[in-house]
Amino acid sequence: MMVSCCGLITSQKEPVPLKSVEVELEVKDHVATVVSTLNYHNQEDKPLEAVFVFPLPGDAAVCHFSATVGQTEIVAEVKEKQEAREEYDDALSSGQQAFLLEESEQSPDVFSLSVGSLPPGESASIRLEYVTELAVQADEGLRFLLPAVLNPRYQPQGSVGSEGSNVQVTSVPASLVPYTLSFSARVSSPRPVSKVESSSPLDPLQYLNTEQTQATVKLAAGHKFDRDVELLIYYKDAHQPSAVVEAGQASSQPGSLMGDSVVMLSLYPEFPQAVMSSVASSGEFVFLLDRSGSMHGERIKNARDTLLLLLKSLPLGCYFNIYSFGSSFEHIFPKSEDYNQKTMEEALKKVEEMEANLGGTEILEPLKHIYRQPSIPSQPRQLFVFTDGEVGNTKEVINLVKQNSASHRCFSFGIGEGASSALINGLAKEGGGHAQFITGADRMQPKVMQSLRFALQPSVVDVSVKWDLPSGVSVTALSPPIAAVFQGQRSLVYAQFTGQSSEASEGCVTVAYSLAGHPSQTQLHFSLKPAEDSGLTVHRLAARTVIRSLEMQVREPGGQEDAGGKKKVVDLSVQSGVSSVFTAFIAVNKSNSEAIQGPLLRRAIPTPRMRACKVFMVPYSMRMPVMSCDMAQLPQMSPMMGPAFGQKTCKKKRQRAGGMPELPQMSPMMDEDDMRESCRPKQPPRDPLLQLVSLQKASGCWLLDPHLAAALGKTSEEVEKPKPASVKQDVWATILALIWLHGFKMDAQEEWELLAMKAVSWLRAQKASLVTECVEAGNALLGCNVQKDAVGL
Repeated sequence: MMVSCCGLITSQKEPVPLKSVEVELEVKDHVATVVSTLNYHNQEDKPLEAVFVFPLPGDAAVCHFSATVGQTEIVAEVKEKQEAREEYDDALSSGQQAFLLEESEQSPDVFSLSVGSLPPGESASIRLEYVTELAVQADEGLRFLLPAVLNPRYQPQGSVGSEGSNVQVTSVPASLVPYTLSFSARVSSPRPVSKVESSSPLDPLQYLNTEQTQATVKLAAGHKFDRDVELLIYYKDAHQPSAVVEAGQASSQPGSLMGDSVVMLSLYPEFPQAVMSSVASSGEFVFLLDRSGSMHGERIKNARDTLLLLLKSLPLGCYFNIYSFGSSFEHIFPKSEDYNQKTMEEALKKVEEMEANLGGTEILEPLKHIYRQPSIPSQPRQLFVFTDGEVGNTKEVINLVKQNSASHRCFSFGIGEGASSALINGLAKEGGGHAQFITGADRMQPKVMQSLRFALQPSVVDVSVKWDLPSGVSVTALSPPIAAVFQGQRSLVYAQFTGQSSEASEGCVTVAYSLAGHPSQTQLHFSLKPAEDSGLTVHRLAARTVIRSLEMQVREPGGQEDAGGKKKVVDLSVQSGVSSVFTAFIAVNKSNSEAIQGPLLRRAIPTPRMRACKVFMVPYSMRMPVMSCDMAQLPQMSPMMGPAFGQKTCKKKRQRAGGMPELPQMSPMMDEDDMRESCRPKQPPRDPLLQLVSLQKASGCWLLDPHLAAALGKTSEEVEKPKPASVKQDVWATILALIWLHGFKMDAQEEWELLAMKAVSWLRAQKASLVTECVEAGNALLGCNVQKDAVGL
């Protein structure tokens, strides 16, 4: 028997004040503007302060914040963070309503919203606007993510920013989230919109014109905001380079970033096919796998399967190692080893034994250990990081990758709902690699194998950006230098144009680079006549790019803060109206300043949590009234949950230990394995593709044995009998495996393409005879019709 409860209430049986979230998304080509409205209502008989901690995309530029109370709208200003906090406290002390929005100092994708001194029965509507770039996915879709899930962030002991602060975050089972979401999107592009997909149910796509370049889409009614909302937008001919020039703000000083025109270049390099078909036969491949408790179940199983595919696809002649981490870290070899049959088998044996049993998420120490290892001559280091991204020290981790960016490339994979976009994107951006997100029913393997193909592509070097502008116009680069260029991936470049030209209205930019000894370039002409009615979207994204670069520089390796750099960040943040780690949005309603009657209650509004739902399905007979109306019991059920909501009396000047509410944290001593062991499913039979792949040798060949026969669905006798007499057994076995892959698994080609290329290379090296006869006999045996050319022979 379960005891139910209507809505979420506090430990004092009072309702949580956030009622609904409304989101309007406008996508123009590959840039999104997001307007979120949060509706609060104080149903209590005392004045209320509500604190809501929530995630945003890590690269979002928050550019507007306002509150409407009754008929009064108060628009927030950006101010230095400490000044904003003091103004907020002063306003509450004198009975004024105040609203404070600030970014976490540990992670740029977590924000805290404080709604202060709502009188009894009063409603408040808060409007938040941000702009963000949309990332290109492996299948050329543009990905927009509206994060709902803020998972508990593991905060390593003794790390920067781990000091306590005066508000804890409460997270709850997703089914108990007490507020609803309405979501609508409008998409427009110079190119037709071919489709829009989502992990959440959508109403049908509505086109607004006959060219199908404008469309709207909505979430189906009744969506509970209990999981991330992911939207994938597909355009026809998506890989066209473009340049958007945006006019400066008339009220801003000419010569300043907001006063001048700003250009956003979107570049898609196309590499020659001859270069793309070759893969490197060298490199040091280091795989870093998260084995913290939150990776349990399907996640760790998928990670093991993915490592199998990766290890089978590595080229002979490279080096590799596998690290795994939780509260501590392990490595398979003391240092990276030469890739051969012996080391591959040893690694696979240890991968099979890996479980999510290493506690918390301390990613910093294994990274430091990897970077301390000396580089291997002529073997460029490629680092692959797999994590569900629940760390509290995001900025420290990204800074470490940046400091070592000259010696390696970093490819990152965010696994599951709530993976920190700031961490995953930051690792790849600073490490010159590529980021991938695996959510919902996504298969990890194709995305990881795409990144391995990127890692095996020849590195692009000598990247340069050259501007050709009319006299009187000068250019200032706002983006960091392009660190990595990959086939089919977009590079964005922001620049500021100062001055005007009387004669010419067009400019030109040339991006040149060298690839495997082949010089190449992309040239783009653009109009210097700025786009009208642009809403300063490009300026704000450019300001965000500059702010992020400056923030990385402000904290020096010794931990000292650079005061001059901090002032630059604050000045640009205030000038552009874009949030930063050193500023906050503050809005004060000065029209109401009655003295507060009675104590000011503080309510922490919960964020949904997607973890370990089975822990909450506890029979009432076990004396744990988890779902009862007394929610004071909630914190005791799961170590991942924050404390119950507390009360706080408003004093003249409240002390803020850290100001920003602490991220939900997992205890460093946490051990959830015992809880999970009873509900871990039995191992299902292995997928036939993985069964076949697991039999491939490091050289690329297969052996003719009973295991291969079983993987092909045949007996040993059936497999051996049709073999042409003079053909070697391993040649016949390898041709059969290739026919099976091409005949039955073309839908998963991305996953096995590299290991099949390795098999073909091995066959060519054998100078095998009677290949045509082998392919014909193999087709007859397996019931396929695969052409010799299709296999690559």
